[in-house]
Amino acid sequence: MEDDAPVIYGLEFQARALTPQTAETDAIRFLVGTQSLKYDNQIHIIDFDDENNIINKNVLLHQAGEIWHISASPADRGVLATCYNRTCCCVLSLDSFVALGKSAAQLLKALETPSDSKVLTCAAVWRMPKELESGSHESPDDSSSTAQTLELLCHLDNTAHSNMACVVWEPMGDGKKIISLADNHILLWDLQESSSQAVLASSASLGGKGQLKFTSGRWSPHHNCTQVATANDTTLRGWDTRTMSQIYCIENAHGQLVRDLDFNPNKQYYLASCGDDCKVKFWDTRNVTEPVKTLEEHSHWVWNVRYNHSHDQLVLTGSSDSRVILSNMVSISSEPFGHLVDDDDISDQEDHRSEEKSKEPLQDNVIATYEEHEDSVYAVDWSSADPWLFASLSYDGRLVINRVPRALKYHILL
Repeated sequence: MEDDAPVIYGLEFQARALTPQTAETDAIRFLVGTQSLKYDNQIHIIDFDDENNIINKNVLLHQAGEIWHISASPADRGVLATCYNRTCCCVLSLDSFVALGKSAAQLLKALETPSDSKVLTCAAVWRMPKELESGSHESPDDSSSTAQTLELLCHLDNTAHSNMACVVWEPMGDGKKIISLADNHILLWDLQESSSQAVLASSASLGGKGQLKFTSGRWSPHHNCTQVATANDTTLRGWDTRTMSQIYCIENAHGQLVRDLDFNPNKQYYLASCGDDCKVKFWDTRNVTEPVKTLEEHSHWVWNVRYNHSHDQLVLTGSSDSRVILSNMVSISSEPFGHLVDDDDISDQEDHRSEEKSKEPLQDNVIATYEEHEDSVYAVDWSSADPWLFASLSYDGRLVINRVPRALKYHILL
């Protein structure tokens, strides 16, 4: 099989939640959460054997509900968080039926069809079985194995809220700080007692007219991990986690709903966003009047954008047009001339104009368009163990693992 050939895995369930395992490990591992109303939902642990180009999987039951978002602890290989749907049903009491003169048959029908139901999106922290924490290159025999269950560590209590959009971990921490976005609230939690208890440390709320709701958020790896960016409607906001105060705001960042955002891992003021206007935009948070760069390569909503963890010129996007696009955004990367530079270097360029002529920034371009999916691509992400490998997930449950083209890989390295 060719080195750059994609590897495809079918979950047999609809799915839209994907994350790499981020705690230190040499194993290439992704976690995928399913969405099923009929069967128990599952988390598929996908271990990729790079030498043999095969996928090995283990399955964990997630009986709490449909999984809308999943994230892995950066410090503990066995701990993860999910956002999931839970339906609360309310029916009229027997006394109420008697008072209303209803018949027994009507009561039975009402019990079978709840008169009022409300779907809550909740969040919880879980631990997988110990034997599954490390990467494995051996899948259990499907004919004899049964799915194992997750251990519930704690709920991120959202009694006052009904819509938990996502959960993000402090990226460089000990796995004890976590943020959840619920309705119009940003909630900072401290995980205590081996993550068995979540204590609300601080919170902030969106102000304004209408029913404002967060759609996504990311924790910056810069500034000593004291900044978080969030998206709501068409707006991007930055928050200082020490004071839970707003530090910047990009209104009308997109023409329609913002779906996702990500921080450049090497440039502390740069972030990318994407949305329903089919665009991907790159921002310098020191000057938010207009984007630094805009991509318009997708033909439908863009659900996901991810910077490569090591080589920030490599940017992945996934869309409802069923395509995954790998872009080379080298002109606004930390290596615009093919070597590492910082903002101070760029500001000093006027003193070296003669040298600049021979060192023009490399050109941005689309590296590759991947069309292995037949349904909306809701998630894309890079492997934490191999910077040249990434996964994409479409709603029909198809997971595709791809690699950066070898020619580009060698060009970047050499």
